[in-house]
Amino acid sequence: MSLLSLLLNLLWIVSGGVWMAIGWIVAALIMAITIIGLPWARAAFNIAVYTLLPFGQTAVSRAAYTGRDDLGTGPLGAVGNIIWLVLAGWWLALGHLVFAIGLAITIIGLPFAWAHLKLAGLSLWPIGKMIVPIDQAGGARHGGYAL
Repeated sequence: MSLLSLLLNLLWIVSGGVWMAIGWIVAALIMAITIIGLPWARAAFNIAVYTLLPFGQTAVSRAAYTGRDDLGTGPLGAVGNIIWLVLAGWWLALGHLVFAIGLAITIIGLPFAWAHLKLAGLSLWPIGKMIVPIDQAGGARHGGYAL
């Protein structure tokens, strides 16, 4: 992690990153308790770490990154995303949106507001995405959420 990414991540933590990471962990724990929700729990834990330290990483399509489709990137992944959206995605997106609005009031908070908006989009449709360092994203960044 570069020095700039480290500095941005530290500022991010105090500008709502820690609270939204906790929200992702709560969603993951709720999904894990149901046993049926374990695939969603795994994705939510990965995104919780990304939400805590997003700078220097990006979310990319797993199919674009690996070059092949799997269960999470096809029609089954779309069904999983719809279920996620109904159960947890909308309120995580709402949390990111609230932080984005609060941060957008100040000029200094605008970059972090933009990051919250990108994470709000990811929270609505996370299945089929993976978190990778920006320098490893390559051509898979198209449609990703680079921060």
